[in-house]
Amino acid sequence: MIKYIGSKRALLGHVTGAVRAALPEGGTVCDLFSGSARVGHALKGQGFRVWSNDHNAYAHTLATAYVQADRERWETQAQIILAELRTVTPEAGWFTQAFCEDARFFHPENGARIDAMRTRIEALGLEPELKAVVLVALMEAADRVDSTAGLQMAYMKQWAPRALKPLELRLPDLRPGVAAGPCKATQGDAVEIADQVEADLVYLDPPYNQHSYLANYHCWESLVLWDKPETYGIANKRVDVKTRKSPFNSRPGIGPALQSVVERLQAPNLIVSFNDEGYLSRDDLTAMLSARGHVQVVEIARPRYVGARIGIHNRKGEKVGAVGRLRNVEHLFVVTEKPLSLPVAA
Repeated sequence: MIKYIGSKRALLGHVTGAVRAALPEGGTVCDLFSGSARVGHALKGQGFRVWSNDHNAYAHTLATAYVQADRERWETQAQIILAELRTVTPEAGWFTQAFCEDARFFHPENGARIDAMRTRIEALGLEPELKAVVLVALMEAADRVDSTAGLQMAYMKQWAPRALKPLELRLPDLRPGVAAGPCKATQGDAVEIADQVEADLVYLDPPYNQHSYLANYHCWESLVLWDKPETYGIANKRVDVKTRKSPFNSRPGIGPALQSVVERLQAPNLIVSFNDEGYLSRDDLTAMLSARGHVQVVEIARPRYVGARIGIHNRKGEKVGAVGRLRNVEHLFVVTEKPLSLPVAA
């Protein structure tokens, strides 16, 4: 899977363990802010019927491949397409210009490969699930040879060693279908669709501070949409990063937005992930969620993402800001009718 600042890789066991405790007989789980799709992918692998949603196109594509698409349906066809893409002659185009020359997220040789492969994918007219699988293969291949610290807000002053390796397509780790029923991926605003969610449990992992996931991963958004947008700044971000704003990235907006989602959800069980660097405190969230049922909180300390530990540098590569702290705490709020047996619950 791609490198992702919001990834729940380190918390996955806590999240899936809480889901199993709340739904020991299985059921349907909705991940309303699916991001990298890591949680939905894990839950599908454990037999849950999963509904993954996100408002960004790249995240919807990840969820379509990792949650909605079933391995037995698409594996063979995807391998055939990937084999064809490996034979495409590299040809530099918009992606190479934007992200390898004007900015330096990828080496130009890999940029030419990405341009040619993405152009061929668009020309093939693939079914949506198969297209998502192939796009995720390309996204992950590009991610393995990028030259960043994990975010697409900046790139390395010198090429990262991995960026000099040739891009290599691999089939994503697709999950087989589950007996509980078909899983699905949707692309929508969480506030707008909250009252449409039908699930036994909803997992909420909203953005928690000013950092926009669209801005952090704009290269993937442009790769998936293939709309070759106008760009701006050193990072060559999509110009719509300026206008596609979320209330969850705003200090005054996040409380009302999350409150609206929580109040409109009909699911009997909720699990909410929130970082202690976020705009809402543990007490704020406990108070908000208490109206829904019994609240238990699990605290998980973890290192901050690599970019935060490196510090702040100017355009010349000179360090201009100090690192505030090296670790943060993720809070997992588990909201159920009755208390559950959870590790390190308070």
